[in-house]
Amino acid sequence: MSFDPYDSYESRSAFGVVVLVAAVVVSGVAFFFVARFLSSEGNEAKDSGGAEEPAEVVRALDKAPEQFGPVEVTVAPESADRILNSLGIGVTTADPALLVEQIGRTLEAGKVQAAANLIGRKALSEDQVRQLQELADQGRLKLDEDRPISEIGELEVNRRGRWALNLSDDYGSRIYLDLLQKEGKWGVEKVVLPGGVPNGEGPGRAVMVDALGIAAAFLQAALRQNFETARAFVDPREVSDAKIAGLCIVFEEGQYQLREHKPLRAVLNRAEVAAFLANVETSDGSQAAQFGINLKRADENSPWRVVEINLDQLLVDYAQRVAGGDIYYTPLIRNPKGGDTLILYFGFDEETLTARTERQLEIVALLLQTDKEKKLTLSGHADAIGSVAYNKSLSGRRAETVRQFLVDSGVAPGQIETVALGKTQPRRPNTTVGGADNPDGRRVNRRAEIYLDF
Repeated sequence: MSFDPYDSYESRSAFGVVVLVAAVVVSGVAFFFVARFLSSEGNEAKDSGGAEEPAEVVRALDKAPEQFGPVEVTVAPESADRILNSLGIGVTTADPALLVEQIGRTLEAGKVQAAANLIGRKALSEDQVRQLQELADQGRLKLDEDRPISEIGELEVNRRGRWALNLSDDYGSRIYLDLLQKEGKWGVEKVVLPGGVPNGEGPGRAVMVDALGIAAAFLQAALRQNFETARAFVDPREVSDAKIAGLCIVFEEGQYQLREHKPLRAVLNRAEVAAFLANVETSDGSQAAQFGINLKRADENSPWRVVEINLDQLLVDYAQRVAGGDIYYTPLIRNPKGGDTLILYFGFDEETLTARTERQLEIVALLLQTDKEKKLTLSGHADAIGSVAYNKSLSGRRAETVRQFLVDSGVAPGQIETVALGKTQPRRPNTTVGGADNPDGRRVNRRAEIYLDF
C-alpha cells in the first residue's frame, strides 16, 4: 500500500475541527453557569438587607477601591429592629483593649451596624441601638483624642471587667462596656450609654451605681480634689472627713494617678459587700503603690457606700518618696482618741509653712467652707529641745500660723480653736532607749495637728 499524504492530512483536519467546536461549546456552558452563580450571590446579598460581614471579619473602616474613582453612596438609616435581627453573638478576642477600641472607632465612623455586630445582640437593647444611631447622626460619638478608651477596673477577678469609651463632648460623657471572659476570650456582656445629664459623674452621682462604679467615682473625685463630691460616696459613720481630706492631699502632693492597667482590682464582690485594691502610680510612672477600698450596702435596694479606706501602704510609700531634709512628711495619722487626724510638720525651731503644707491647708479650707457649722481644733507641738516655756510658745505660734492661713483662705475665725501643747505630747520618742538624742523622733514631733470636730 502506497503512502498518500493528502489522505492523511484530510483526516487530521477533520479531527481538529471537531475538537475546536467542542472546546467552544464547553467554554460557553461554563461561562453561563459562572454568570448564573455570581448573579445568584449578588441577589442573596441584596435580599439580606445589607447585613455586615461576620463579626470575626468586620472591616468597619475599609475604603472603596481607588481604581474605580470616588463613589457617592446614600445609605438609608436602618431601624433598630432590623439591626437587632441581623446581629450575631458578637466578637471575642484575647485582648480586651483592642476590642473596646475597635468598637469605639467604628462608632466614631458612624457605622452603628458594624459596631453592633462587634458588640452582639445579647448586650444591646432595641432602645440602645436607636440611641446609638441618634448619637451617630448628631456627630456625638467622636472619641477623646488624648485618651479614647480607659479601663475602669474589675468586676470579678480575671473574669469580668469594665471599660469606657471617652467621648470628646463638653460633658465628658462615656459609653461603658462590661466585658466577660470565657476560655481566654473577651466579649461584651453589657453596654451603658451616656444619660441626658451633663457631667454624669458629678456631685453625689455615678453613672454606674454598682460597687465598682461607686468606688471609681469616689476615686475620681478625690483625684480632682473635689472633696464634696467624694464625701457623697462614703458612709460618714465609717469614713471621716479627715480620711477623705488626707487622701486628697496624698493624691495632690504625691502626684499620684490611677494606673491605666487594672486601676481597680476586685478582691471581693458579693451582693452586699465588696473590696477593691486601687493601683496608683506617680505621673511619670516611676513609682507605684496601692491601697484598699471597702464598700457595703444594707440590701440590694440600698446604695453602695465606701466604708473603709486603708491608706497604710500608700502613706508609707508617700513618706519614703518625699522624705528628706529636716521635715517629716505624712498628711494623716491615727488619733489616739480614735479616728484620723490631719497633720502638718515644721522645720527645727520654725513656725513658717512650706509650700507643701500650704497646699494641704488649701484642701482643709475647702472642706470647712462646705459647711459653716463645721469646727476644728488646731494643736501646736514641739520637740524636746529647749525649755518648757519656749516650746509652749513655739507650739502656740505654729498653731496660730495655721489658723491665720485658714482665715486668709476664707474660713470663718469662729470655726477654728487653737491650743499650744509644747513638748507634752510627743508622737515619737525624742531620745533613744540609751538616752541619746533621736533626731528622727524629733522630726515627727515638730507639728500641728488638725482635729476635725464635725
